[in-house]
Amino acid sequence: MTGRHAGVNVPLFSLRSERGWGIGELPDLATFAGWMAEARFDRLMLLPLGTMPHGQTSPYSAVSTLGIDPIFISLPHLPDFEGAGGVAALSGDARQAIALARQSKVVAYEMVRVAKDEALRLAFNRFVADEWLPGTPRATELGAYVERERWWLDDYAIFVALREAHGRVSWRDWPVGLAARQPVALAAARREHARDVLFHQYAQWVAEGQWQGARDLARHHGISLFGDLPFVAGTDSPEVWANAGEFRLDVSAGVPPDAFSATGQDWGLPTYNWEVIATGGYAWHRLRARRMAALFDGLRVDHVIGLFRTYGRPPGGEPFFTPARESDQIAQGRAVMRVLAASGLVLIAEDLGVTPDFVRESLAALDVPGCKVMRWERDWDAPGAPFFRPESYAARSAAMTGTHDTEPLCTWWSTTSEEERLAFLRVVDNPNDGPSTPPAWSDALRDQFLRAAYATGSADLFMPFQDLFGWADRINVPGTVGTHNWTWCLPWTVERLRDLPEALERAAFLRHLALETRRGA
Repeated sequence: MTGRHAGVNVPLFSLRSERGWGIGELPDLATFAGWMAEARFDRLMLLPLGTMPHGQTSPYSAVSTLGIDPIFISLPHLPDFEGAGGVAALSGDARQAIALARQSKVVAYEMVRVAKDEALRLAFNRFVADEWLPGTPRATELGAYVERERWWLDDYAIFVALREAHGRVSWRDWPVGLAARQPVALAAARREHARDVLFHQYAQWVAEGQWQGARDLARHHGISLFGDLPFVAGTDSPEVWANAGEFRLDVSAGVPPDAFSATGQDWGLPTYNWEVIATGGYAWHRLRARRMAALFDGLRVDHVIGLFRTYGRPPGGEPFFTPARESDQIAQGRAVMRVLAASGLVLIAEDLGVTPDFVRESLAALDVPGCKVMRWERDWDAPGAPFFRPESYAARSAAMTGTHDTEPLCTWWSTTSEEERLAFLRVVDNPNDGPSTPPAWSDALRDQFLRAAYATGSADLFMPFQDLFGWADRINVPGTVGTHNWTWCLPWTVERLRDLPEALERAAFLRHLALETRRGA
């Protein structure tokens, strides 16, 4: 390792394979890592993998931030499914859903869930009959997994089972005994829903087995896997249900008005009750960090400013920051970041947007790099707000050509002002001999910008997969809802990356840049 890294940002759902059912699946990570190794990448950053509720497609609206969504399980890789008859044993509706999902150019979540829900139940029923009841070695393996992961899996499995049994309504609308987690009510529920609880434990066991298998193969290729830690769990989650006293359920978290939104944002998420959390020694955050460390090598900490001060919006009341005083905010944020760092994870803080100086000063003191999206790295206090030269970025930072929330580089170039394009060219090209008019987007310009990204002073570099090829496909448009968000797929299966001329050319070019700038594995 050189100490200078090169990474790719791509959602797992985008990595479709030839055997897959219309969505990227856990084993596909290993195949993708093979292409990454050819390009001399050494880090892969994913979006959150948590279990999403039916009807949702945003990985930031997960039912659980600790589980792995079973939608990512590869059924052809699951012996219980094949042993139960495989695709031929599914209903006509499920088989049609698979066909439609595979034909779709984007992720057809509803079709994928229809097929995988039925297939996983089929596999589970076979497992119970042929493995669990006879007490085979695989049954022992599941039992050991349940025991080892009980600290989070118990709450997860009973919560999801109860949520389904109550028509997927919020836990706050369940019978009082269950909502309040009264021991007698919970014990009765575990007995009544024992088979469904076991099913959800089984699904997590399968998912984690496939994940760890793919992670081992990625490591074999020299690739470290980075996760994305959502700022807070949703109200309707096992994490909040089990730790309700640590959240202000009557106050919605968000962000205040800024240059991007005159009204700010209301995320509909619970607000941390920081006083209670601190008194408890940040127990939930320690458990969360422990779980992330079991899955990932590194972590992007989403909305890191919210860990220093959370912006709460009470219904009909005045919004407020908690903690209220700056000194308490600094102490608060540093305490949480130390908890995350103690897990051994490599941390990268998402500190974009309007961020107080004390946040970045704290991150520097803790040796945690923040993010530098190249198109936003400007001296905003100087006349004309000139761009900083990429090679001037501090080593303790993560340079990026974009994020999952920004338009790809080619779209930004085609839509931003001529003045901004010329100013950007001056810092990635000869500052004294630049063009008088900005050129149109081209492959040559794409590669010029990639060369500048690799040459940044930042020790870490992450680039959306689309920017490597100069594509205009977008992952998410913040503030909008629709099928244009969270559904993009690669135009080829991951297997084709190893033989398609375009993919091979990109790997060779990026490998050259990595060697030239001493980045990557």
